[in-house]
Amino acid sequence: METAHPPMLAITAYSGTGKTTLLKKLVPLLGQAGINVGIIKHTHHQVDVDTPGKDSYELRKAGARQTMVASDSRWALMTENERQQMPSLSWLASRMDPALVDLILVEGFKHEPVSKIALFRSAIGKDLHPLIDHHVIAVASDQKLAITLPVLDINQPQAIAEFIVSWLQAQRLC
Repeated sequence: METAHPPMLAITAYSGTGKTTLLKKLVPLLGQAGINVGIIKHTHHQVDVDTPGKDSYELRKAGARQTMVASDSRWALMTENERQQMPSLSWLASRMDPALVDLILVEGFKHEPVSKIALFRSAIGKDLHPLIDHHVIAVASDQKLAITLPVLDINQPQAIAEFIVSWLQAQRLC
């Protein structure tokens, strides 16, 4: 049984659209609104947050299935995926501490059944429609779009943050 987790909102887009750039602007804006944000980022690259030569790295490489490093300012838990398969987004989110996080912003995971804001820039040269599924709650774009979903200005992170705050408040009422 998976444990409950804070609400999740994914930011989905084609590569090069500016997902990380927007998230770096949204996190402090949401923080100013009193929302503690956690992030889950999908990557296609090999992830290694440890440093070769450090004790924790050497112990993990020696075969430890989980390695935790801790200090007075932060701690991190690294877990080896035994089956070399991506854990589900819900399982990852259940590892977030709801006492520390009010909202989980997700970068990537575009095929997961989670509420999403799709980012669209005309300069990318790709069609908007493959980004849209029934989980998309809004589109942030650099141009006007003839769609029924709310369209936000991708260059106005404050307006996007305000939209997210309203969405989160509505989630809490459900």
